[in-house]
Amino acid sequence: MSGEDQGAGVRGGRAGGAGTRWTQTWLSGARAAGADLGRPGERFGLPESGSGSVAGYGRRLVALFLDWGLSMLVASLLTRVFEWSPSQRSLCTLIVFGVQAWLLTALAGTTLGKRLCGLRIARPDGRPVGLGWAAARALLLVLVVPALVWDRDYRGLHDRAANTVVVHL
Repeated sequence: MSGEDQGAGVRGGRAGGAGTRWTQTWLSGARAAGADLGRPGERFGLPESGSGSVAGYGRRLVALFLDWGLSMLVASLLTRVFEWSPSQRSLCTLIVFGVQAWLLTALAGTTLGKRLCGLRIARPDGRPVGLGWAAARALLLVLVVPALVWDRDYRGLHDRAANTVVVHL
């Protein structure tokens, strides 16, 4: 092997004759390294597309912003009625968001933002989420960090803890 061929992998050339750049094996995740992880929702028996398929990041993020905006509106109204300070309004927004995420998920299987985006929260076995699991999910969602860690089925830690998945209506 010539010196030029030996340095190709280090300088960003082809790695090991595989025909891919060496960065694609780790930046693109396990799939690029050859792991067969299946498609999102496959291990739960969910369809690939359409009703009941796993929701992607985009709609979920829009739904989150809609739910947060609604919570801010309610908190703003409460702040004016009770003459709370801005810090109390911020806390109220968080509480309203958590309560609406908990109750609407438990009772309707969706929040207002998710409903407007055509999404719902379901358990893989088809049973309702229920008050207890919805409370655990909402509590972790309010903590933010668990919602930022996702698995191959697009489920955050809050979804994994409550054994839920967000799917299309």
